Amino acid sequence: MSYQIIVHIPNSEPIIAEVEELPSLDDTIIKIKNPTYVDGKEIPYIQKETITVYWPVNRISFIEVVTEEKSEKIFGFVRE
Repeated sequence: MSYQIIVHIPNSEPIIAEVEELPSLDDTIIKIKNPTYVDGKEIPYIQKETITVYWPVNRISFIEVVTEEKSEKIFGFVRE
């Protein structure tokens, strides 16, 4: 089962991505897929062709697990 998450990195915009499993307390790296900014824009320091990124957990402030309802709002139309 995959989860949709929002990753908050200090001094950066939040990133939305998918993970196969949520990180445990012992993890030092998190594997995320299809990372973009929450507004859908590409992340300038990640190549366009990149599908999977391994991110050090110590660089992350916190992670939100997104429910399906919230993900529809995030990716919904601009004018609702």
